[in-house]
Order: sequence, then C-alpha cells, then structure tokens
Amino acid sequence: MRKSERMRIVIAPDSFKGTASAVQVAEAIAAGWRDVRSGDELIELPMADGGEGTLDAFELAVAGATRMPVEVTGPDGRDVQASWMLLPPTEGLPGGTAMVELAETSGLPLLKRLDPLGAHTLGFGQAIADALDHGVSRLLLGIGGSASTDGGTGALVALGARLLDDRGEPLPLGGAALERIAEVDLSGLRSLPPSGALVLSDVTNPLLGPSGAAQIFGEQKGADARQRDRLDAANAAWARAVAQVAHVDPATPGAGAAGGTGFGLLLWGARLASGATTIADAVGLDACLAAADLVVTGEGRYDAQTDSGKAPAIVAARAELASVPLALVAGAITAPPADGVVALSLTDLAGGAAAAMADPLTWLREAGRRLAARAA
Repeated sequence: MRKSERMRIVIAPDSFKGTASAVQVAEAIAAGWRDVRSGDELIELPMADGGEGTLDAFELAVAGATRMPVEVTGPDGRDVQASWMLLPPTEGLPGGTAMVELAETSGLPLLKRLDPLGAHTLGFGQAIADALDHGVSRLLLGIGGSASTDGGTGALVALGARLLDDRGEPLPLGGAALERIAEVDLSGLRSLPPSGALVLSDVTNPLLGPSGAAQIFGEQKGADARQRDRLDAANAAWARAVAQVAHVDPATPGAGAAGGTGFGLLLWGARLASGATTIADAVGLDACLAAADLVVTGEGRYDAQTDSGKAPAIVAARAELASVPLALVAGAITAPPADGVVALSLTDLAGGAAAAMADPLTWLREAGRRLAARAA
C-alpha cells in the first residue's frame, strides 16, 4: 500500500445489523479517513446480500438508479408506502433492471405485532408486479428479513396464481392457511420478464424439516414450537400441491429462504443466486478496485460464518484477486482474519460492546481515523 501520496480507498462494508446501515457505515468510515487524509480519493460502495439495505446500496453505487414508489399491502394487511429500484438500461437489458427488496414490502419491522401464522408476502408480489408493469427486462429480488412463513404464496397470488381449498375457494393469506390447500392454479400467473429473475439470498436452508424455513427461522417471527411444527406441516402441504403442477424440489438449497419465499419464486421460474456476489457485480466492485490502494470492508460481527459467502468475504476475495490490501472493521471480531489484514473491532475501540453499540457511528469514524493514520 502506497503511503503519503494521494491514495484511492474503496470502502465496501455490509450493514451492522440493528445499529447502522451499510450506507451509514461507509459514510462514517469515510468521514474518519478524511479527518486525517482529506486529499485521498474515497469510493463509498456499501454492500448487501439481498436483505434490508440492498436498495440503499444500489442507490448510492449505481449511477442513474431511481427509486420507484409503490403502495402495497404489508405483511399484516395494512398499507405500506414502499419502493423498488429501477437500474438504467444496459446492453441486452433495454428496459433496465428492477431491484425489489422483500424487506421494504413484507419485512418483519413492518408488523405492528408478530403474526407467525397469518403474516404474508402479498406486498412483495405487488411490488414485483409494479416493476413488470413498468416494462423492466430483468428482476433482482432480495429476500432477506421476511415477516412470514407462507412459502412465498402471497407473492405468487399477487402475480396471478390461485391457491384453492377442497371446495375450490381461494385460501386466506398466511402460512397456516396452507394446511388446507388442495389445488394450485397457475393459469393466470404472470410471465417472468425477458431476461428472467434472480433471487438474491445467501440462505441455503431447504423449505422443510429440521433445517427448514419454519423450524430455523420461525422463532424470530414469533412462532412457538407448536406453531413451528404447524407451519412446517402447512408448507409440506404446499409442496405436495405444487408437485401436482410443477417439478420444484423443496430440498433445493435456498428454498427455505425468507419463510419459503425462495421455494415460491422457484415455482415462478426464478433462479437462486448468491446475494453478496450478485450485488458485488451489479454495483461494479471489481471496477472500483482497479488501481485502488486499499479496500475497507466490515460487518457487525466478524465470525466463523463470515467466510460462508457473506459480503465481507466476497469483498476480500475480490480484493485478493486484484492484489489490493484489505482492512476490516467490525463491531466484534471473534474469528481470526486472514494474514496481512488490518482489523479493527469497535468493541475494542469503545472499551466494550455496550458502548460500541450505543454509538456505532462515532466508533466507525474513529476506525476510519485509525486506518488513515496507518497510511499517513
């Protein structure tokens, strides 16, 4: 890493979940760096994995990205003012690309109170439909942070599918209602856009069973043990009904993402992809690393799970390929970073986890100062 001369620094962190968005993290680190080295070129490139904050990352990183407001039905039936992101046309994608984030439309924080059996993804499908109405060429669908375990059925209903009971009546929305599913009618289901849909998620769980959507993620959505069993059985009924009209394997890695929304989108014909990898490509990480002197990445907790495809691991791998030195800033560091990586823990800087979490932006700025001082 060159020192003293004007340097090019790429700041590409993930969010510090629950305390600071990726945009806020990048801004704070950049502010601290400028406190020490104001003449350097800083490229703020907040990262994401398809969950909350993905739209913000695209808005900052992609020139010409435009938020498209849309009113949808939230996960508990109340109206939600949401948006999706229109990315500009490129070669082969004349209608542009729509980035639709489930957390914006059907996310857990949108609930007035937890409703594990009745929450649904209808609003997510409504936002997708709005993007299709706009004429986009491709969809990127971020599915982190869901409030429901409805197998993606709400989204499919919004896109024209009909889920019927044994009397031929439409089922109510929500995961528990799938216990009574008898028929899946896809005759009115809208087509994918011309260049298809990619589902962005780094969750690899199947739809069903001990590692499935209900059993692993149901508790954080308010489901007790009995409700988790009930939701798992309801989604099994959903999978059996789907098997009568299409071949979609509920054991597919990622089918259990976002309460089974991965499974529902597979039925529609979407493809699953690594959220962090796809977003790194979409926001131009490799181009930003060209001629960079340092890349700074990070997340709220750097641990043994980070290397399993999380955003900081993707940034680190791309930095290594580009022969760019790496620095890591994390709220807490519980696994050893790779050799040669400069690592700063906010917990250490603040003198404890509570202090770091109480004022993360102050300590992120201090981390930026410390990193810049090393380059002075």
